[in-house]
Amino acid sequence: MAFGRDRERPPLDGVDVVLSDLDGVVYAGSGALPHAVESLLRASVGGRRLGYITNNASRTDAAVAAHLRELGLAETRPGDVVTSPQAAMRLLRERVPAGATVLVVGGEGLVVEVEKAGFGVTRSADDAPSAVVQGFAPEVGWTDLAEAAYALKLPEEQGGIPWIATNTDWTIPQSRGIAPGNGTLVSAVHTAVGRLATVAGKPETPIFEEAVARFGSRHPLFLGDRLDTDIAGAQAAGIPSALVLTGIDRPKHVLAAPPTSRPTYILGDLRELFEPYPRTRVEGDVVRVGAARVRIDGADLRIDDPGDRPIDLVRAGAAAVWNSGRAIFGFHVAEQLYADPFDRP
Repeated sequence: MAFGRDRERPPLDGVDVVLSDLDGVVYAGSGALPHAVESLLRASVGGRRLGYITNNASRTDAAVAAHLRELGLAETRPGDVVTSPQAAMRLLRERVPAGATVLVVGGEGLVVEVEKAGFGVTRSADDAPSAVVQGFAPEVGWTDLAEAAYALKLPEEQGGIPWIATNTDWTIPQSRGIAPGNGTLVSAVHTAVGRLATVAGKPETPIFEEAVARFGSRHPLFLGDRLDTDIAGAQAAGIPSALVLTGIDRPKHVLAAPPTSRPTYILGDLRELFEPYPRTRVEGDVVRVGAARVRIDGADLRIDDPGDRPIDLVRAGAAAVWNSGRAIFGFHVAEQLYADPFDRP
């Protein structure tokens, strides 16, 4: 969190490019999340650019851009969308010869990028592929996973072929709730063959590096809804980040975030990008954010004053735990700190 600043500034202050995750930040399923589209349009006023980073490998950049235009982000073009399949192609080019045949486990978004990169596509291990590339698609089934397992039966150090996963997100937000993500499918293959995939998307850095380079950004801000992929990846890439509580991770996850997954900002929704971000004031064992005050009392994390904004209470609780150097399981946490009044799918 942004500790010790001289004045309270909005998270967007000085930002030249907003890089946003999609699922859980802009939309859930096909529908826009509350306040997301209006806030992003407002963020683009004055020449600030908008870019989108997605681990979802099931759709092409063109399809994602069309979806965003339908939601009201009318200026979005395919080049504004950085996908995990695009990051995977960077890794693939480093590992296999140009024009090689690749076994693809995934949907159109992945197939299109493999073909654009000049590789041949197969769905069968019998075609002696030079690598396996795996990404999420709703239609991926047992047969697809089995073909990947057959192709990956030997470890690379024993002459086996490379295995690149676009991402390993365990879950994906949908309009009906939270569904299994690509990580569950990659784990199924891992269980069968005892190998680990090389990951191209978040939380690894190639996808962030591609985005920063594409937009020529000097002062980006990344928006995400997951600590373990979005925030950890931005932190590893040296990019300031904002966690928005409209997707996967909730206040209890924020309090428990390890040092490698702590956002610069915590937002209830994207409208707060434009609000002065309150300073975190530490006074002995008391942490104050706005009117919210949280105190560490031995093994107890107590609320002295919940304040008038739930988001400030989350910020104060997180700062208290993070500054303590102790893990969340070392505290008895006031129940209200785990409350979850924030919009989500």
